[in-house]
Amino acid sequence: MEAWLLIAQLATLAIILAVIYRPLGDYIAYTFTSSKDLKVERGLYRVVGVDPTREQTWGAYLRGVLAFSLIGVLFVYALQRLQEVLPYSLGLPAVPEGLSFNTAVSFVTNTNWQSYSPEVTMGYTVQIAGLAVQNFVSAGVGIAVAVALIRGFSRRSTGTLGNFWVDLTRATFRILLPLAVITSIVLIAGGVIQNFSGFTEVTTLTGGTATVPGGPVASQEAIKLLGTNGGGFFNVNSAHPFENPTPWTNLFEIVLMLAIPFSLPRAFGKMVGDNRQGYAILAAMGTLFVVSLAALTTFEIMGSGTGTQLAGGAMEGKEQRFGIAASTLFATTSTITSTGAVNSMHDSFTSLGGMMTLFNMMLGEIAPGGVGSGLYGMLIIAIITVFIAGLLVGRTPEYLGKKLGPREIKLASLYILTTPTIVLVGTALSFAIPAIREDVEGTSIWNPGLHGFTEVLYAFTSASNNNGSAFAGITANTPWFNTALGVAMLLGRFIPIVFVLALAGSLAAQGKVPVTAGTLPTHRPQFVGLLVGVVLIVVALTYFPVLALGPLAEGLQ
Repeated sequence: MEAWLLIAQLATLAIILAVIYRPLGDYIAYTFTSSKDLKVERGLYRVVGVDPTREQTWGAYLRGVLAFSLIGVLFVYALQRLQEVLPYSLGLPAVPEGLSFNTAVSFVTNTNWQSYSPEVTMGYTVQIAGLAVQNFVSAGVGIAVAVALIRGFSRRSTGTLGNFWVDLTRATFRILLPLAVITSIVLIAGGVIQNFSGFTEVTTLTGGTATVPGGPVASQEAIKLLGTNGGGFFNVNSAHPFENPTPWTNLFEIVLMLAIPFSLPRAFGKMVGDNRQGYAILAAMGTLFVVSLAALTTFEIMGSGTGTQLAGGAMEGKEQRFGIAASTLFATTSTITSTGAVNSMHDSFTSLGGMMTLFNMMLGEIAPGGVGSGLYGMLIIAIITVFIAGLLVGRTPEYLGKKLGPREIKLASLYILTTPTIVLVGTALSFAIPAIREDVEGTSIWNPGLHGFTEVLYAFTSASNNNGSAFAGITANTPWFNTALGVAMLLGRFIPIVFVLALAGSLAAQGKVPVTAGTLPTHRPQFVGLLVGVVLIVVALTYFPVLALGPLAEGLQ
């Protein structure tokens, strides 16, 4: 039964995404190739002193990304520290320093890792002016960087990548904001709450009382999903009926997470002048998504033990209104993008099921990945794939008319190595340093042994890949995790962006290499298969040893 439900939901999802792929992708491409500025945009440029016609080198573009993000971290941190004197604070105190740092970094890096219960920690002003704003602009930064890399492929001997401030403004005001307004209305119609009622005392069915929080949930929910952010208004995220009331809103929220990432390959194809390239990238993304979903659903339906098998599957930690199929579809979507939202508790998945959510993030979240970051991550893998293919046939590798020399391959390789290094070093330090290990095992880990190790590995994988989901059995609001995960989020976000923009600048400075008989076709099924194979091999070789210490070992017990 669950298998048929999954097939029906997946078919519906595929149809919806197919319908919006072309119009949304074309609109995104038009947004970043149009020479016209809106009146509100021109006014904003004058206020901040930006010349929208001025092109930037990759270094100038990078400085814009870093400066804007630094200002965002400081602003969100200050809002949290001043919360008790802000309006609509709901009587909540200032957020502690360590947690404020972690949360500010989390939302600015598009991670939205939450080491706290949002409804009893953040007032409305912090939620709206701080967290929700960053949901827009952090996603806008990701789109801007992806567009800069696309320009690196499409431009000839210019060395410039556009203007970061223009790209950020257009991504926010022309794409994210209109879509968020429309989808917020749909969510409200579906039962997601939107109010400023604060805390309300209600009488329960048993005659007791309970305090029910309200808030502007629908507006934040829309951009949390569209921008692949993931930070929920409530502690249990999209498992909460105020955020995700019904099965159809659940499917709608899945669509929101995938809409922009799966449409960006179309924009890529349009901007480089070959739609077939976009279809090839889309095919690789879709293949990885379906394979991951099938594996996770199989593990959860099979369960692991007599109790789960008699229950028809592993239902612990899953909402009855969704069941296994809708839970695994949501979990696959949120971890294979950089969203991190959850409608079930990943910590309660079977050992091998939990491993699949880990594996999805370890892929680099490229299938389709986060808004912008998924596309530029997959293009980096495509460069590595072309290089490997070139070695096999003894030719200098070329991709989209650009030669891939030592500089380009070094930058792509450094991109690939960055995130695994952060994940593995962070996890190792948590257990290698005696004082830290004592705190981690005594305070943070509730499930000692192999599962506890997996919880720590999951935390660093989620932070370093800017995902934000978590195994619920770990307490991360400690000095070590607030600091270490904050640093992991910063490094995992901005070091790869440095390599992407440097690569884009190098490509933009080149002329066009003519296509010859020896040029590898990068729009055919064999390239798609090679691309998928390289993704799996790179991940398997990098992470297999640490997976064997955690979820694999637990699953084989």
